[in-house]
Amino acid sequence: MKKIILLLVTVFAFSYANAQDSEMRKATFSKGDMWIEGGIKLTTGDSSDDYFAFTPKVGYFLDKRFAVGGDFNISSVSYLPNANNLDQSNSYGIGVFARYYFLSLGNFKAYGEAGLGYNHTKLEYLNGTTNMNNGIKANIDLGLNYFFTPKWAATFTLANILSYNNANPENGPNSSDLEVNINLFNNIFAQPQFGLLYKW
Repeated sequence: MKKIILLLVTVFAFSYANAQDSEMRKATFSKGDMWIEGGIKLTTGDSSDDYFAFTPKVGYFLDKRFAVGGDFNISSVSYLPNANNLDQSNSYGIGVFARYYFLSLGNFKAYGEAGLGYNHTKLEYLNGTTNMNNGIKANIDLGLNYFFTPKWAATFTLANILSYNNANPENGPNSSDLEVNINLFNNIFAQPQFGLLYKW
């Protein structure tokens, strides 16, 4: 009987301490807070193109829910032999965004984000020729942060609601692509990559 009571007291004490620790680690937002977030994606192998991408963002809170910021992305692809005669491509982009946190469940913070930016891509072909693409990008996304400390969080994209890309190549016709996804959510546990966020 004493062992059972001791076990129950231990379980209760551990649960209470864990609850207190979780409360201490709860993340909050305030006016003037800033964050930096981003991800790195790397793909290489014998049966896939070699791909590298780095996508940092910096944001500033105007109040406890609404934030604005800027982003930068850089990527490089080395292609396997292909019908388009492509050898490699290098691109970079800059943009601005506005983010609104509409739901907070403990350390889970859900947000909607709208962004606008510029992309530049240089395509290099196996025959030695090159082509430049300049374009405009726009997006509306839903995302989720999970704060595992008051400063650090994992970032997941739940849905790409709207995506627009306009390309103006140096050689070739202009093109515009619009993609709208309503009620189409990604499984965050099936995503091969995620981002990290640091808030101060």
